[in-house]
Amino acid sequence: MILSEQPSEMRRDLLVLGIESSCDETAAAVVAGGRRILSNVIASQADLHRRYGGVVPEIASRMHLEAVIPVIDAALREAKRSLADIDVIAATRGPGLVGALLVGLSAAKGLALVTGKPLVGVQHIAGHVAANYLTDPDLEPPFLCLVVSGAHSHIVQVDTGDRFHILARTRDDAAGEAFDKIARAIGLGYPGGPLLDRAARDGRSDAVELPRTTLADSLDFSFSGVKTAALNQLNRLIQQAEKSGRTWQDLVPLADFAASFQQAIVDVLVDHTMQAAARTGLRRLALAGGVAANSCLRRCLQAAADQAGLILSVPPPILCTDNAAMIAAAGYRAYLGGQRDDLSLDAVPYLDLDG
Repeated sequence: MILSEQPSEMRRDLLVLGIESSCDETAAAVVAGGRRILSNVIASQADLHRRYGGVVPEIASRMHLEAVIPVIDAALREAKRSLADIDVIAATRGPGLVGALLVGLSAAKGLALVTGKPLVGVQHIAGHVAANYLTDPDLEPPFLCLVVSGAHSHIVQVDTGDRFHILARTRDDAAGEAFDKIARAIGLGYPGGPLLDRAARDGRSDAVELPRTTLADSLDFSFSGVKTAALNQLNRLIQQAEKSGRTWQDLVPLADFAASFQQAIVDVLVDHTMQAAARTGLRRLALAGGVAANSCLRRCLQAAADQAGLILSVPPPILCTDNAAMIAAAGYRAYLGGQRDDLSLDAVPYLDLDG
């Protein structure tokens, strides 16, 4: 439920307890004034899911059930606050794995019920955008944000703290999904994105010729073509190597293959973002999402922003991956915008940012 009137209790030091459980991190955080992190506790399931090569939704939900209350308790202890001190409870309601979302959201609703604190449901991508407020004290809307994760590749125009306009999105694979699939294909394992980034650091980014896909009259992304091209190149290398009793890495080192694929993705992300900046005239850019931790993307987007005379905000890697501090920061902005949710609030696995 959205209330149009501004809340009378607005103040700079508003304490928000954020809860995040959209995928395989159970997280809770306390943030003051939408900017200052008092605690940010994350229980990761990455080691558990690694043996399966990806996140298993049922296992993720079970682990969230075990972790959510201890993680919330830890966040309150680390912040040196009690539930009585909290002003607002914010939780991710989507998008994400529905079973995982329901665990965090149910915990938040239970806390809101027993304490009488206001409840705010947060859209997960809005949380990633809000991570930039936690480390850049000068950042205020309007600005552009490139949001890149395993499931999303968006260029978002942030009009106000809780109002967004999507300028571009992926039409097929997201950048992070493409990274994960190619990382798995070349034997790097899970989680693919960070492992691909690490493998690519000493590689030549021009060793393998790969396409850069653009769409006519659109800034939308499409990464299925470059993913397929990379798989075809890999299969060709494997076939060539087998004829001579060698491995494909003898023909093209793994680092070169990883660097070439990574650069093909990054080039499109940066190019479309800079086009969006030119079209809108906005001079402030931000980067967000799990793939925002990618060193090549951070470096290339910063270089492009510097060349164009734009100011770029980039959170540290710990705030790029899923965390609850970003949910608290987004919840703070939504609360100040008048949002209040009741106990009928439900998880929406495909919740859109501007929906």
